[in-house]
Amino acid sequence: MEIINHIPDGFIKFIVVLIFSLLIGLEQRRHHINENEDLLFGTDRTFTFIGLLAYVLFIADPVNYIPFLIGFVLIGLLLGIHYFHKIAQSSNYGLTSTILALLTYCIPIMVFTQPVWLVLSFIVALLIITELKNHFITISKKASEEEFITLAKFIALAGVILPLLPKGDISPQIPVSPYHLWLAIVVVSGISYTSYLLKKFIFPDSGILLTGLLGGIYSSTATTVILARKQKQGLAGSETVSAIMIANGMMYIRILFLAFLFNVMVARLLAIPFLLMFLICYLVSVVWKPKKKEPNAEYSLEETNTSGKNPLEFKTAAVFGLLFVVFAVITDFVQKSYGSSGVTSLAYIVGITDIDPFLLNILQQKSGIEEATIALAIINATNSNNLLKMIYAIGLSSKEVRKPIVMKFSVLVAAGLLMSVLFYLL
Repeated sequence: MEIINHIPDGFIKFIVVLIFSLLIGLEQRRHHINENEDLLFGTDRTFTFIGLLAYVLFIADPVNYIPFLIGFVLIGLLLGIHYFHKIAQSSNYGLTSTILALLTYCIPIMVFTQPVWLVLSFIVALLIITELKNHFITISKKASEEEFITLAKFIALAGVILPLLPKGDISPQIPVSPYHLWLAIVVVSGISYTSYLLKKFIFPDSGILLTGLLGGIYSSTATTVILARKQKQGLAGSETVSAIMIANGMMYIRILFLAFLFNVMVARLLAIPFLLMFLICYLVSVVWKPKKKEPNAEYSLEETNTSGKNPLEFKTAAVFGLLFVVFAVITDFVQKSYGSSGVTSLAYIVGITDIDPFLLNILQQKSGIEEATIALAIINATNSNNLLKMIYAIGLSSKEVRKPIVMKFSVLVAAGLLMSVLFYLL
């Protein structure tokens, strides 16, 4: 590799500009392979020449960029003339190739002035976005007006409202700041929203196992309830049990991700136990499977979301925020009155409710609870939550699958309790 140190820097940048410009040109050649070349201003060679021209004009004055800017204007004029000529010839108003040519002209200034990672990201973005035209059309057809309104809501939640909120506690009796409350809402809503988008736009016809995985990202409890009901209605086979276990496995990954976001020390303590619990969920999901291959059920978005509601719905955020504050007050009281043992015991009770508000509250707590206590409380909460989901699954499914449900959840609950005991002792 020492030979690279003897190659002039200008020559390396020249080769980089040459290769990247040629790649974009080749991509344009492939993209327009079936079109009339007389209506194109150029492809591989033309784009390469545009990049090289920009390179020459940039090094002519790398301080004030005057030749480079003049060249940009002239290339823009030529492309404009070609564009209007193309409209007259074919009534084709597409501007993609024209804009891409101007972006190719900008490659040299990126190579000379920006870090390598940004240049590579720029080229990758150009190539991928150009090739994803048909995918974008498909996504646009699936998206409704509500989807863009929902996206605007999330941007407002995360980028506008959150930075404006104060970071001081609401009151001495409520040890929660508006900022941390809203941050918890944004993060949980963001994870649920990601699952929502994946299910609707990337995996709209996902099978039952993938449904369990994506549903587990959103809510393992809701997914367990929905899949159990579908199984009893005859809309899903006994593979539903495996999907439920996968959804529960994703709960551990989801919580571990939240822990790394809010409290790295706690996340490190939970990493091994939760990864082991995820592995156990996966293993029990692939045993006691039906001998006969059953149809791979497909679900619509509404069936894997809680009642078909959008994850950024105001009522959902309001309920989460209320529970967050309630658990903050209760946890603070229990910790002051009963110490660490009270918090870990409280976690068992919390597990029969929505555990996310409780988990995010103790992950952000400032009342002096030790990291080990927080980690143990999270493990305890997931254990009781698994027990609740087992009850849901047994009660809502048919008799045919209740035995594997009991067996698989028993393994999961026993493993969780063992993990809790080992964590406490060690």
